[in-house]
Amino acid sequence: MKKGVLIVGGLIIVLGIVAFNSKFYYPPLPIDSISKKEVINSLNDSSTDIVKIAEENGYEWFITRMEQGKAYKNLKRMISDNGWEFKTQEGSGYFFEKDDNTLIATTQMWTGNYVIVKIPKNWKR
Repeated sequence: MKKGVLIVGGLIIVLGIVAFNSKFYYPPLPIDSISKKEVINSLNDSSTDIVKIAEENGYEWFITRMEQGKAYKNLKRMISDNGWEFKTQEGSGYFFEKDDNTLIATTQMWTGNYVIVKIPKNWKR
């Protein structure tokens, strides 16, 4: 009996560690080319406030922390540093202009701590 309890207990501990490391408890990502664990690690390992996590379906995807509204400041600063001028925000869309072009960056709360940003691929021209 004791041996069975120890085996079940050990199995539960191992499964708990694997589940925690895989970050399965985070909501699904809107992209398929990267895992949740890789996304979190890329932000934790970076010295910048906003990190590119993937290029998929004609968009560049970024992640930033949601610390006292800094996520949206990070987004505006990153795009403005590439020559775009912020014009307005409508819902989750941030509108920028450069010359006669309009850029729309969209945001999505991934968790209470992270924001995912989607920007069309040619925005750095």
